Amino acid sequence: MSGIPADKCKAPRAFWHAVERLGLPASALLRQARLPATLHLNEHAFVTTAQYFELWRALEDLCPEPALGIRLVEAADTAIHPPSTLAAFHARNYRDGIARIARFKRLCSPEQLHVADEKGECTISSEWLYAKEPTPAVATDVAFAFVVELGRRGTGQHLTPSRVEFRRPDPKSDAHRTYFGCPVRYGAPRDLLVLRSTDLDRPFPGHNPELLEILTPALSAALGELSAQSSICEQVKSVLKRSLASGRPELSDIARELGMSERTLQRRITEQGTSFRELLVDARQELGRQLLSDPTADIDEVACLLGYQDASSFYRAFREWEGTTPNRWRDSTLTA
Repeated sequence: MSGIPADKCKAPRAFWHAVERLGLPASALLRQARLPATLHLNEHAFVTTAQYFELWRALEDLCPEPALGIRLVEAADTAIHPPSTLAAFHARNYRDGIARIARFKRLCSPEQLHVADEKGECTISSEWLYAKEPTPAVATDVAFAFVVELGRRGTGQHLTPSRVEFRRPDPKSDAHRTYFGCPVRYGAPRDLLVLRSTDLDRPFPGHNPELLEILTPALSAALGELSAQSSICEQVKSVLKRSLASGRPELSDIARELGMSERTLQRRITEQGTSFRELLVDARQELGRQLLSDPTADIDEVACLLGYQDASSFYRAFREWEGTTPNRWRDSTLTA
């Protein structure tokens, strides 16, 4: 596998719900974009980057207002975001939430989020790997507003960026300055969202019941297991399940989550006759089965949520667990 995501984009349910809240029927939008009329009804449907851009341009044509992208993000119902996005709201802090979104896009989307944190500033830019033309302005607004909204909803505070830069001309509107709450520069060399590095370490109240309600059932269940289980191995697996989406967690990460030293946790795991590696495999197996039981979950998203670097690694591991592929396992389980 090359490691470069395929040229396929998915418009999630949250997008269509937000469009409907704007008073725009999905059929009208798809007709304007010259895309299949039933695209919004198929949760497994993909479009190319060029087609995705056509969707955004159609939206701009039908709703010509400077704040359209911001309105879409504000109207989006967090509870119906796909699992890969929901995982970001369960992050340890703002930095971790951004890292999860960037990681998912790197593995599963032709849109890449570039994040650089230095000299007190965190700069974020978006790149479409297969784009042959400039990114529609509304798509850039959605990308930047989503990152800001992640911080605001995750921390419960009205965070504001340091500044925002757009390549587009000044629309002669205060909509962006009002929403972002910071200086906005137009006619810049590139589109750029600049956050304060000090804001990135603001914690997300992950045990807040309001946040638990927006997580996927499998990840929510993992949180409940932590307090319900007395075995240290079960506690480790529960923390692993909700940490996998940000990459492969280390023993030190889990020890910190459980409020003990790495040495103490290692000793207690050994006393149970197992190892951290074995618990990691068990956690991936259990969470993988739960996620695959949802017929709407994309295989690439499941691989990302389980902390794999690519889908092929997940396929190899799953064959070792179940003796078959994830798709075949899902088909046989759902039809049983």
